[in-house]
Amino acid sequence: MKTAAASQFEIVLRELKHVGLLLESDPQLPSVATLITGEPLRGSWWAHPLAHTIFRVNEQLADHRDVLTTKLISGKVTFVHRRLWSEVLAIAESREAWQTYALSSGARRLLRMVDQQEFLRTDSLTWPRAAKSKSGEAARELEKRLLVHTEEFHTENGAHAKLIETWERWAKRAGFTERRILPADAKRKLAEKLRTLNQEFGAQARFPWSSV
Repeated sequence: MKTAAASQFEIVLRELKHVGLLLESDPQLPSVATLITGEPLRGSWWAHPLAHTIFRVNEQLADHRDVLTTKLISGKVTFVHRRLWSEVLAIAESREAWQTYALSSGARRLLRMVDQQEFLRTDSLTWPRAAKSKSGEAARELEKRLLVHTEEFHTENGAHAKLIETWERWAKRAGFTERRILPADAKRKLAEKLRTLNQEFGAQARFPWSSV
């Protein structure tokens, strides 16, 4: 007999395959939280009675071989199906002006470290005490510009930490070897998809390159 989380996961995964993009939570656009609760949530989904189910489904999605998790739409956690990975990678690896313009000194420092080392763990990261911003703030800044891929995990002692890595390393780990496309073509395809979703659900969601 399937658990509630297992049944909900199948429903959510089917929707993600159909749409290609699915937010973790959003009051208008299709999201994991909305699919599970049956209603749009305007506050934190953690306060909902089905929060545990939402959490389990989010974890299953993050671990699925055909799902990429990144801050793609409106700076929110977005699940991306494999069929759109080429588009996301083309844009993320382009290092265009919107990605690097006005980055904080902390974010620039962290980006150099990731570029040099390919990956690092926040729980073993040495961060200057005199730095104006904390490492967590720098990591979030890089996430929103799609400059790195991040993945949360539990350390050996049970604490929360993040793996921060280059997109090239992530693609190798994910076994993604499809041919890259031009960033401009990738933007057009994703823009059309989001435009359709915005029109259908009365939303005004944006991609990060439209917000800088």
